[in-house]
Amino acid sequence: MREEKRKSMFNSLKGKRALVTGASTGIGAAIAEQLAMHGAQVGVHYRSNLKDAQAVVDRVRSLSGWGELFQGDLLDITVQQNLIRNFVDACGGIEILVNNAGGIYDYVHFSELNEKSWDNTFNLNVKAPFFLIKEAFPHMKKNGGGKIVNITTVSAKYGGSSHNLHYAASKSALDTLTIGFAREGAKHKILANSIRCGLIETGMQKKIPGYTEKLFKQRLNLIPLQRAGTPDDIARMAIFLLSECGDFITGQIFSVSGGD
Repeated sequence: MREEKRKSMFNSLKGKRALVTGASTGIGAAIAEQLAMHGAQVGVHYRSNLKDAQAVVDRVRSLSGWGELFQGDLLDITVQQNLIRNFVDACGGIEILVNNAGGIYDYVHFSELNEKSWDNTFNLNVKAPFFLIKEAFPHMKKNGGGKIVNITTVSAKYGGSSHNLHYAASKSALDTLTIGFAREGAKHKILANSIRCGLIETGMQKKIPGYTEKLFKQRLNLIPLQRAGTPDDIARMAIFLLSECGDFITGQIFSVSGGD
């Protein structure tokens, strides 16, 4: 009986129309696949990694029967303004938005950080989610509600380090957007929450200029559970919040960080 109840709660995702940004690999891919596993129709957004994005959407289609690719660089304001519209045109509406796309431009001491790196980090991590939520809001209101999950970082809790202050600050700003949109959305049954990720093994550390495997291992030693998280660790929390389980949760910030 308990198992049947558990399944029925996650079955509330069946047929829901969900857009996941930055879903070609890592956390975004894991969330997209978990949504599809429970019957959601999933839009897989990617910037340039078509090969991996296609593999994700193929898995999504095999699980739920519906999946579409949406390409675009979220540093481009036209993409920020049109991505939701393109998804709604393809799917007929939107009940779920997961703002997973994000990143850090240059891992350097703040004394060496240039304006372009600052602007790109904030544009991707704050401006893009803001405009995506802004565009999704009226569609969710029309549908009678919706759910938004913003992927942020546990670094926001500490203010980051001297080398990623701009990243931590941008994700802290996104947490603030979560709270503000949750307050405004409550009257329309639009729920918004943040997941603060700890150190997650996604390979992202290999793509950040200035970040090394040595620094990754040093950071790993600070985690009480003594391991890096996995994309599925984050995806499971996202599915909990996006399903019926999260129907009385909004404006909250959850750390999934191994005790960090």
